[in-house]
Amino acid sequence: MNSETKEFISTHLNADVHQLALQAGRFPLVDIALAIRQINGMQKIKNKVPLFYTTDEILYPAQLSLEQSSSQSTATYKSTLCEGNSLTDLTGGFGIDCCFMSAHFKHVSYVERQSELCELASHNFKVLGRNHIEIFNQDTETFLPEMQTVDWIFIDPARRATSGKKVVLLSDCEPDVSALSALLLEKAANVMIKLSPMMDISAALRDLPQTTEVHIVAVENECKEVLLILRKNIEKFLQVFTINFGKNDHQQLFRFDAHEESNATSKLSSEVGKYLYEPNAAVMKSGGFKLIGNYFGLSKLHDNTHLYTGNELLLEFPGRIFNVNKVWENSKSSLKQLTTEHPKANISTRNYPISVDELRKKLKIKDGGETYLFACTLANEEKVIIDCEKGKQN
Repeated sequence: MNSETKEFISTHLNADVHQLALQAGRFPLVDIALAIRQINGMQKIKNKVPLFYTTDEILYPAQLSLEQSSSQSTATYKSTLCEGNSLTDLTGGFGIDCCFMSAHFKHVSYVERQSELCELASHNFKVLGRNHIEIFNQDTETFLPEMQTVDWIFIDPARRATSGKKVVLLSDCEPDVSALSALLLEKAANVMIKLSPMMDISAALRDLPQTTEVHIVAVENECKEVLLILRKNIEKFLQVFTINFGKNDHQQLFRFDAHEESNATSKLSSEVGKYLYEPNAAVMKSGGFKLIGNYFGLSKLHDNTHLYTGNELLLEFPGRIFNVNKVWENSKSSLKQLTTEHPKANISTRNYPISVDELRKKLKIKDGGETYLFACTLANEEKVIIDCEKGKQN
Protein backbone atom coordinates (compact mmCIF):
# COMPACT_ATOMS: atom_id res chain seq x y z
CA MET A 1 0.00 0.00 0.00
CA ASN A 2 1.62 3.26 -1.11
CA SER A 3 1.48 6.52 0.84
CA GLU A 4 -1.15 8.04 -1.47
CA THR A 5 -3.49 5.11 -0.84
CA LYS A 6 -2.95 5.31 2.94
CA GLU A 7 -3.69 9.03 2.93
CA PHE A 8 -6.78 8.52 0.74
CA ILE A 9 -8.13 5.94 3.21
CA SER A 10 -7.59 8.14 6.27
CA THR A 11 -9.19 11.13 4.51
CA HIS A 12 -12.28 9.23 3.30
CA LEU A 13 -13.04 6.93 6.24
CA ASN A 14 -16.64 8.12 6.49
CA ALA A 15 -17.30 8.52 2.78
CA ASP A 16 -19.81 6.61 0.65
CA VAL A 17 -17.74 3.85 -0.97
CA HIS A 18 -20.05 3.72 -4.01
CA GLN A 19 -19.41 7.39 -4.70
CA LEU A 20 -15.66 6.91 -4.24
CA ALA A 21 -15.64 4.16 -6.86
CA LEU A 22 -17.07 6.59 -9.41
CA GLN A 23 -14.24 9.05 -8.76
CA ALA A 24 -11.35 6.64 -9.38
CA GLY A 25 -10.02 8.68 -12.31
CA ARG A 26 -9.36 11.66 -10.07
CA PHE A 27 -6.77 9.73 -8.02
CA PRO A 28 -4.33 8.04 -10.44
CA LEU A 29 -1.77 7.27 -7.72
CA VAL A 30 -4.31 5.61 -5.42
CA ASP A 31 -5.10 1.89 -5.51
CA ILE A 32 -8.84 2.57 -5.48
CA ALA A 33 -9.92 -1.09 -5.25
CA LEU A 34 -7.74 -1.64 -2.18
CA ALA A 35 -8.73 1.69 -0.65
CA ILE A 36 -12.45 1.01 -1.04
CA ARG A 37 -12.10 -2.45 0.47
CA GLN A 38 -10.26 -0.97 3.46
CA ILE A 39 -12.74 1.87 3.94
CA ASN A 40 -15.71 -0.48 3.61
CA GLY A 41 -14.09 -2.92 6.03
CA MET A 42 -13.39 -0.26 8.63
CA GLN A 43 -16.92 1.11 8.39
CA LYS A 44 -18.38 -2.37 8.87
CA ILE A 45 -16.03 -3.33 11.69
CA LYS A 46 -16.00 -0.09 13.70
CA ASN A 47 -18.75 -1.13 16.09
CA LYS A 48 -18.69 -4.84 15.37
CA VAL A 49 -15.04 -5.49 16.34
CA PRO A 50 -13.52 -2.38 17.99
CA LEU A 51 -10.18 -4.14 18.55
CA PHE A 52 -9.64 -4.51 14.81
CA TYR A 53 -10.82 -0.98 14.06
CA THR A 54 -8.44 0.60 16.55
CA THR A 55 -5.46 -1.51 15.46
CA ASP A 56 -3.37 0.11 12.74
CA GLU A 57 -2.56 -1.85 9.56
CA ILE A 58 -5.39 -4.40 9.81
CA LEU A 59 -6.31 -5.56 6.30
CA TYR A 60 -9.89 -6.41 5.41
CA PRO A 61 -11.43 -9.10 3.16
CA ALA A 62 -14.29 -8.97 0.68
CA GLN A 63 -17.67 -7.97 2.12
CA LEU A 64 -19.13 -11.50 2.35
CA SER A 65 -16.37 -12.63 4.74
CA LEU A 66 -17.02 -9.54 6.87
CA GLU A 67 -20.75 -10.24 7.03
CA GLN A 68 -20.20 -13.86 8.05
CA SER A 69 -17.69 -13.06 10.79
CA SER A 70 -18.46 -12.84 14.50
CA SER A 71 -18.73 -9.66 16.49
CA GLN A 72 -16.26 -8.90 19.27
CA SER A 73 -18.84 -9.62 21.98
CA THR A 74 -19.78 -13.05 20.58
CA ALA A 75 -16.14 -13.97 19.86
CA THR A 76 -15.14 -12.94 23.38
CA TYR A 77 -17.96 -15.06 24.79
CA LYS A 78 -16.69 -18.10 22.89
CA SER A 79 -13.22 -17.47 24.29
CA THR A 80 -14.60 -17.85 27.83
CA LEU A 81 -15.85 -21.36 27.04
CA CYS A 82 -12.53 -22.97 26.15
CA GLU A 83 -8.91 -23.09 27.25
CA GLY A 84 -5.94 -25.44 27.13
CA ASN A 85 -2.65 -26.04 25.37
CA SER A 86 -3.89 -26.41 21.79
CA LEU A 87 -6.78 -25.24 19.61
CA THR A 88 -7.50 -25.85 15.93
CA ASP A 89 -9.93 -23.58 14.08
CA LEU A 90 -10.94 -25.65 11.04
CA THR A 91 -12.85 -22.85 9.27
CA GLY A 92 -10.72 -19.77 9.89
CA GLY A 93 -12.44 -17.18 7.69
CA PHE A 94 -11.55 -13.59 8.60
CA GLY A 95 -10.09 -14.94 11.85
CA ILE A 96 -12.07 -13.00 14.46
CA ASP A 97 -13.13 -16.08 16.46
CA CYS A 98 -9.65 -17.57 16.16
CA CYS A 99 -8.06 -14.31 17.30
CA PHE A 100 -10.09 -14.01 20.49
CA MET A 101 -10.09 -17.72 21.40
CA SER A 102 -6.31 -17.88 20.95
CA ALA A 103 -5.86 -15.83 24.13
CA HIS A 104 -6.44 -18.99 26.21
CA PHE A 105 -4.15 -21.39 24.32
CA LYS A 106 -0.41 -21.87 23.93
CA HIS A 107 -0.62 -23.02 20.31
CA VAL A 108 -3.36 -22.41 17.75
CA SER A 109 -3.85 -23.69 14.20
CA TYR A 110 -5.90 -21.60 11.77
CA VAL A 111 -7.16 -23.65 8.80
CA GLU A 112 -8.73 -21.97 5.76
CA ARG A 113 -9.16 -23.11 2.17
CA GLN A 114 -9.13 -19.60 0.61
CA SER A 115 -5.54 -18.51 0.09
CA GLU A 116 -6.38 -14.80 0.21
CA LEU A 117 -7.98 -15.14 3.65
CA CYS A 118 -4.90 -17.05 4.83
CA GLU A 119 -2.66 -14.19 3.68
CA LEU A 120 -4.85 -11.64 5.44
CA ALA A 121 -4.95 -13.71 8.63
CA SER A 122 -1.16 -14.16 8.62
CA HIS A 123 -0.70 -10.39 8.34
CA ASN A 124 -3.42 -9.45 10.83
CA PHE A 125 -2.40 -11.96 13.51
CA LYS A 126 1.13 -10.53 13.47
CA VAL A 127 -0.21 -6.98 13.72
CA LEU A 128 -2.36 -8.07 16.67
CA GLY A 129 0.54 -9.85 18.37
CA ARG A 130 -1.01 -13.32 17.98
CA ASN A 131 2.31 -14.90 17.03
CA HIS A 132 1.39 -18.36 18.36
CA ILE A 133 -1.20 -18.92 15.58
CA GLU A 134 0.00 -21.13 12.71
CA ILE A 135 -1.67 -20.75 9.29
CA PHE A 136 -2.69 -23.73 7.12
CA ASN A 137 -4.14 -23.14 3.64
CA GLN A 138 -6.21 -26.35 3.37
CA ASP A 139 -9.85 -27.41 3.43
CA THR A 140 -11.33 -29.04 6.51
CA GLU A 141 -11.82 -32.53 5.07
CA THR A 142 -8.18 -32.73 3.94
CA PHE A 143 -6.64 -31.30 7.09
CA LEU A 144 -8.75 -33.09 9.73
CA PRO A 145 -7.68 -36.73 9.14
CA GLU A 146 -3.98 -35.83 9.21
CA MET A 147 -3.91 -33.33 12.10
CA GLN A 148 -2.41 -33.95 15.51
CA THR A 149 -4.75 -34.34 18.46
CA VAL A 150 -5.59 -31.10 20.28
CA ASP A 151 -7.53 -29.98 23.34
CA TRP A 152 -10.17 -28.09 21.35
CA ILE A 153 -11.48 -27.94 17.81
CA PHE A 154 -13.63 -25.04 16.62
CA ILE A 155 -15.63 -25.31 13.40
CA ASP A 156 -18.09 -22.95 11.74
CA PRO A 157 -19.64 -24.75 8.74
CA ALA A 158 -20.90 -22.71 5.80
CA ARG A 159 -24.64 -22.33 6.10
CA ARG A 160 -25.77 -21.56 2.55
CA ALA A 161 -26.92 -23.99 -0.09
CA THR A 162 -25.53 -23.75 -3.64
CA SER A 163 -28.73 -21.90 -4.57
CA GLY A 164 -27.86 -19.18 -2.05
CA LYS A 165 -30.76 -20.04 0.28
CA LYS A 166 -30.05 -20.36 3.99
CA VAL A 167 -30.18 -23.90 5.35
CA VAL A 168 -31.60 -25.22 8.62
CA LEU A 169 -30.18 -28.77 8.75
CA LEU A 170 -26.62 -29.88 9.53
CA SER A 171 -26.56 -32.18 6.50
CA ASP A 172 -26.99 -29.14 4.25
CA CYS A 173 -23.97 -27.34 5.72
CA GLU A 174 -20.41 -27.50 4.40
CA PRO A 175 -18.71 -29.41 5.86
CA ASP A 176 -21.38 -31.73 7.27
CA VAL A 177 -20.30 -31.81 10.93
CA SER A 178 -22.73 -34.63 11.75
CA ALA A 179 -20.85 -36.89 9.32
CA LEU A 180 -17.50 -35.73 10.75
CA SER A 181 -18.44 -35.86 14.45
CA ALA A 182 -16.69 -39.15 15.25
CA LEU A 183 -13.47 -37.98 13.60
CA LEU A 184 -13.70 -34.56 15.26
CA LEU A 185 -13.90 -36.22 18.70
CA GLU A 186 -11.08 -38.56 17.76
CA LYS A 187 -8.86 -35.52 17.18
CA ALA A 188 -10.02 -33.39 20.15
CA ALA A 189 -11.43 -33.96 23.61
CA ASN A 190 -13.72 -30.96 23.11
CA VAL A 191 -15.40 -29.66 19.94
CA MET A 192 -17.21 -26.35 19.58
CA ILE A 193 -19.55 -25.99 16.58
CA LYS A 194 -20.95 -22.60 15.61
CA LEU A 195 -24.36 -22.70 13.95
CA SER A 196 -26.72 -20.14 12.50
CA PRO A 197 -29.62 -18.99 14.73
CA MET A 198 -31.88 -20.29 11.94
CA MET A 199 -30.76 -23.86 12.56
CA ASP A 200 -33.18 -26.39 14.04
CA ILE A 201 -31.57 -27.11 17.43
CA SER A 202 -33.65 -30.25 18.11
CA ALA A 203 -32.63 -31.76 14.77
CA ALA A 204 -28.98 -30.83 15.39
CA LEU A 205 -29.03 -32.55 18.79
CA ARG A 206 -30.47 -35.71 17.23
CA ASP A 207 -27.63 -35.68 14.71
CA LEU A 208 -25.00 -34.91 17.37
CA PRO A 209 -25.85 -36.96 20.50
CA GLN A 210 -22.36 -36.22 21.88
CA THR A 211 -23.48 -32.64 22.63
CA THR A 212 -23.10 -31.71 26.31
CA GLU A 213 -23.82 -27.97 26.12
CA VAL A 214 -25.86 -25.62 23.95
CA HIS A 215 -25.07 -21.90 24.11
CA ILE A 216 -27.47 -19.46 22.46
CA VAL A 217 -26.03 -15.98 21.96
CA ALA A 218 -28.07 -12.84 21.24
CA VAL A 219 -26.99 -9.22 20.84
CA GLU A 220 -29.54 -6.50 21.65
CA ASN A 221 -32.31 -9.09 21.54
CA GLU A 222 -31.35 -10.47 18.13
CA CYS A 223 -30.22 -14.10 18.14
CA LYS A 224 -26.79 -14.24 16.46
CA GLU A 225 -25.48 -17.77 16.85
CA VAL A 226 -25.94 -21.18 18.42
CA LEU A 227 -22.91 -22.99 19.85
CA LEU A 228 -22.80 -26.74 20.44
CA ILE A 229 -20.06 -28.22 22.63
CA LEU A 230 -19.34 -31.91 22.07
CA ARG A 231 -17.23 -34.08 24.38
CA LYS A 232 -16.07 -37.67 24.24
CA ASN A 233 -17.52 -38.62 27.61
CA ILE A 234 -20.98 -37.36 28.47
CA GLU A 235 -21.41 -37.44 32.25
CA LYS A 236 -24.55 -35.35 32.80
CA PHE A 237 -27.74 -34.16 31.13
CA LEU A 238 -27.60 -31.57 28.39
CA GLN A 239 -27.06 -28.05 29.72
CA VAL A 240 -28.52 -25.03 27.90
CA PHE A 241 -27.02 -21.55 28.35
CA THR A 242 -28.58 -18.35 27.03
CA ILE A 243 -26.96 -14.93 26.96
CA ASN A 244 -28.17 -11.61 25.59
CA PHE A 245 -25.69 -8.75 25.26
CA GLY A 246 -27.52 -5.48 25.76
CA LYS A 247 -26.35 -1.90 25.59
CA ASN A 248 -23.57 -0.63 27.88
CA ASP A 249 -22.20 -4.20 28.28
CA HIS A 250 -25.32 -5.32 30.19
CA GLN A 251 -25.75 -9.09 30.03
CA GLN A 252 -28.85 -11.20 30.61
CA LEU A 253 -28.06 -14.81 31.51
CA PHE A 254 -30.24 -17.87 32.00
CA ARG A 255 -29.21 -21.53 32.10
CA PHE A 256 -31.14 -24.74 32.59
CA ASP A 257 -31.01 -28.51 32.39
CA ALA A 258 -32.78 -29.73 29.23
CA HIS A 259 -33.98 -32.90 30.99
CA GLU A 260 -35.46 -30.83 33.82
CA GLU A 261 -37.22 -28.53 31.31
CA SER A 262 -38.86 -31.47 29.53
CA ASN A 263 -40.27 -32.76 32.84
CA ALA A 264 -41.37 -29.40 34.27
CA THR A 265 -44.91 -28.02 34.41
CA SER A 266 -45.77 -24.34 34.07
CA LYS A 267 -47.98 -22.48 36.52
CA LEU A 268 -50.72 -20.98 34.34
CA SER A 269 -52.86 -17.91 34.93
CA SER A 270 -55.93 -16.48 33.23
CA GLU A 271 -55.35 -13.15 34.92
CA VAL A 272 -52.72 -10.58 34.01
CA GLY A 273 -50.84 -9.04 36.91
CA LYS A 274 -49.09 -5.67 37.29
CA TYR A 275 -46.15 -6.71 35.11
CA LEU A 276 -45.80 -8.56 31.81
CA TYR A 277 -42.53 -10.40 31.15
CA GLU A 278 -41.29 -11.23 27.64
CA PRO A 279 -38.19 -13.50 27.42
CA ASN A 280 -35.32 -12.29 25.25
CA ALA A 281 -34.51 -13.82 21.85
CA ALA A 282 -31.91 -16.24 23.25
CA VAL A 283 -34.34 -17.70 25.80
CA MET A 284 -37.07 -17.93 23.14
CA LYS A 285 -34.73 -19.85 20.84
CA SER A 286 -33.73 -22.20 23.69
CA GLY A 287 -37.26 -23.48 24.30
CA GLY A 288 -36.86 -23.12 28.07
CA PHE A 289 -40.43 -21.91 28.47
CA LYS A 290 -41.39 -23.80 31.65
CA LEU A 291 -38.33 -23.39 33.85
CA ILE A 292 -37.94 -19.66 33.27
CA GLY A 293 -41.40 -18.99 34.68
CA ASN A 294 -40.88 -21.38 37.58
CA TYR A 295 -37.42 -20.00 38.37
CA PHE A 296 -38.72 -16.44 38.69
CA GLY A 297 -42.02 -17.41 40.32
CA LEU A 298 -44.08 -16.12 37.41
CA SER A 299 -47.31 -17.41 35.90
CA LYS A 300 -47.46 -18.28 32.21
CA LEU A 301 -50.44 -16.89 30.33
CA HIS A 302 -50.97 -20.14 28.36
CA ASP A 303 -48.91 -23.22 27.50
CA ASN A 304 -48.43 -21.84 23.99
CA THR A 305 -48.29 -18.14 24.91
CA HIS A 306 -44.72 -17.51 25.92
CA LEU A 307 -45.47 -14.46 28.04
CA TYR A 308 -45.38 -14.37 31.84
CA THR A 309 -47.01 -12.24 34.50
CA GLY A 310 -46.66 -11.34 38.16
CA ASN A 311 -47.19 -8.55 40.67
CA GLU A 312 -43.54 -8.18 41.67
CA LEU A 313 -40.90 -6.30 39.70
CA LEU A 314 -38.05 -8.73 38.94
CA LEU A 315 -35.25 -6.69 37.39
CA GLU A 316 -33.02 -9.72 36.85
CA PHE A 317 -35.51 -11.33 34.43
CA PRO A 318 -33.76 -12.09 31.09
CA GLY A 319 -36.01 -10.14 28.77
CA ARG A 320 -38.26 -7.10 28.56
CA ILE A 321 -40.52 -6.03 31.41
CA PHE A 322 -43.71 -4.06 30.83
CA ASN A 323 -46.05 -2.22 33.16
CA VAL A 324 -49.59 -3.42 32.44
CA ASN A 325 -52.17 -0.65 32.02
CA LYS A 326 -55.25 -2.57 30.92
CA VAL A 327 -56.46 -5.83 29.42
CA TRP A 328 -58.84 -5.38 26.48
CA GLU A 329 -61.49 -7.95 25.62
CA ASN A 330 -61.70 -9.25 22.07
CA SER A 331 -65.14 -7.70 21.49
CA LYS A 332 -66.11 -5.22 18.77
CA SER A 333 -66.92 -2.42 21.22
CA SER A 334 -63.75 -3.00 23.25
CA LEU A 335 -61.52 -2.96 20.19
CA LYS A 336 -63.22 0.20 18.93
CA GLN A 337 -62.42 1.96 22.22
CA LEU A 338 -58.86 0.63 22.08
CA THR A 339 -58.38 2.17 18.64
CA THR A 340 -59.73 5.49 19.87
CA GLU A 341 -57.36 5.58 22.85
CA HIS A 342 -54.30 4.34 20.96
CA PRO A 343 -54.08 5.60 17.35
CA LYS A 344 -50.41 4.55 17.44
CA ALA A 345 -48.82 1.53 19.18
CA ASN A 346 -46.26 -1.28 18.92
CA ILE A 347 -48.20 -4.50 18.27
CA SER A 348 -47.12 -8.10 18.89
CA THR A 349 -49.10 -11.34 18.67
CA ARG A 350 -48.50 -14.46 20.76
CA ASN A 351 -50.64 -17.56 20.22
CA TYR A 352 -53.26 -15.42 18.49
CA PRO A 353 -55.39 -16.37 15.45
CA ILE A 354 -54.25 -13.50 13.18
CA SER A 355 -50.89 -11.95 12.35
CA VAL A 356 -49.53 -8.57 13.44
CA ASP A 357 -50.18 -7.08 10.00
CA GLU A 358 -53.76 -8.37 9.92
CA LEU A 359 -54.45 -7.06 13.42
CA ARG A 360 -52.92 -3.66 12.69
CA LYS A 361 -55.07 -3.39 9.55
CA LYS A 362 -58.17 -4.44 11.48
CA LEU A 363 -57.56 -1.93 14.29
CA LYS A 364 -56.24 0.81 11.96
CA ILE A 365 -53.47 1.59 14.44
CA LYS A 366 -50.21 3.12 13.22
CA ASP A 367 -46.86 1.65 14.23
CA GLY A 368 -44.74 3.28 16.95
CA GLY A 369 -45.25 5.32 20.10
CA GLU A 370 -44.87 4.43 23.78
CA THR A 371 -47.74 1.94 23.98
CA TYR A 372 -47.17 -1.82 23.52
CA LEU A 373 -50.09 -4.09 22.66
CA PHE A 374 -49.74 -7.86 23.07
CA ALA A 375 -52.57 -9.80 21.45
CA CYS A 376 -52.57 -13.28 22.97
CA THR A 377 -54.51 -16.22 24.38
CA LEU A 378 -54.90 -16.74 28.14
CA ALA A 379 -55.00 -20.07 29.99
CA ASN A 380 -58.81 -20.14 29.81
CA GLU A 381 -58.52 -19.79 25.99
CA GLU A 382 -59.82 -16.20 26.11
CA LYS A 383 -58.36 -13.92 23.42
CA VAL A 384 -57.25 -10.56 24.80
CA ILE A 385 -55.01 -7.59 24.04
CA ILE A 386 -52.71 -6.53 26.86
CA ASP A 387 -52.12 -2.78 26.91
CA CYS A 388 -48.79 -1.90 28.50
CA GLU A 389 -45.73 0.31 28.42
CA LYS A 390 -42.04 -0.26 28.97
CA GLY A 391 -40.85 0.25 32.51
CA LYS A 392 -37.81 2.38 33.30
CA GLN A 393 -35.88 -0.83 33.93
CA ASN A 394 -35.76 -1.60 30.17
